[in-house]
Amino acid sequence: MPTPHNSAEKGQIAKTVLMPGDPLRAKYIAENFLTDQVLVNNVRGVQGYTGTFDGAPVTVMASGMGIPAIGIYSYELYNFYDVENIIRIGSAGALADELKLRDIVAGMSAGTDSNFAKKFGVPGTLAPTADFTLLRTAVACAEEKGFNIRVGSILSSDNFYNDDPAALDKWKKMGVLAVEMEAAGLYLTAARAGKNALCLCTISDHIYRPEQLTPEERQMGFDDMIRLALETARRV
Repeated sequence: MPTPHNSAEKGQIAKTVLMPGDPLRAKYIAENFLTDQVLVNNVRGVQGYTGTFDGAPVTVMASGMGIPAIGIYSYELYNFYDVENIIRIGSAGALADELKLRDIVAGMSAGTDSNFAKKFGVPGTLAPTADFTLLRTAVACAEEKGFNIRVGSILSSDNFYNDDPAALDKWKKMGVLAVEMEAAGLYLTAARAGKNALCLCTISDHIYRPEQLTPEERQMGFDDMIRLALETARRV
């Protein structure tokens, strides 16, 4: 059962996986939110833990940064470990003026400047979208808990550093809420595997205002999003 990037044995990974980019965030979630957590993967330092949340089995495993990385890990989880649901939990830079630091964005769809979709050979433009059940459940949970959540389109960019700051203006004009680096790759991989995916992001900075969380706040300060993802995982 182990793959080139995952040393877990069959049965050690839950049907629903929470996937932060940062391995240290995976460790933080496992130690602070899961019960009876066990390290099931540490290949390349990409930590994966399986435990329970309110009695429901959940795995939390890092994806690394960017579409190629999450494409690899999500493919193996969906196709070799019988995972049904992956919820990406990460950070995003706000494009929409009304978004504030620590707001949660749920990516209903994910545009991208990546060529990743071309590998699937679709003769046109494919729109990567979230699973409706996961999205609906997350929104209901957020409303119950009073979390600030916005639902809409996000951008999965291949570029963290961009020499053309105005490049994001056109995405903003099309109503895109925020920019991150993984959701489109996850949604496309899930679609091809016939599985389910959702991206939840906490706003860590604003592209058009001088506002940002510190690296420490990015790593440890996303507890509302983490609780939201875990409750969504429990309900599905």
